[in-house]
Amino acid sequence: MAREIISTDKAPAAIGTYSQAVKINNTVYFSGQIPLVPETMEFVSEEIRLQIHQVFKNLQAVAFAAGGNLDKIVKLNIFLTDLSCFPVVNEVMSEYFEAPYPARAAIGVKELPKGAQVEMDGVMELDA
Repeated sequence: MAREIISTDKAPAAIGTYSQAVKINNTVYFSGQIPLVPETMEFVSEEIRLQIHQVFKNLQAVAFAAGGNLDKIVKLNIFLTDLSCFPVVNEVMSEYFEAPYPARAAIGVKELPKGAQVEMDGVMELDA
């Protein structure tokens, strides 16, 4: 089993005891990404649409660092502090993904790190 830690300065630095992603053979496991701008480590905005865009940009940066891209994501988990924002997630997600879409879960949570409104993690499968 080949294990590789994935890290890039194009996504927010880990703010705890975790890695941005871990690659095992051809599978990449992403840690949760919140809408922090990598250069400032501050939220992109308080507006949910912009937060969702930033999370996808952060996931994309980690995917690139691991040798893939968003279309290689097979499972996406979305955590929202307000599930009424889910239609906005669908709209924004359609700008980053094309069919066939990854498997997905959307979960309403009470709160997220640093007061974020959205967090996403996932699993990516790279070509052998």
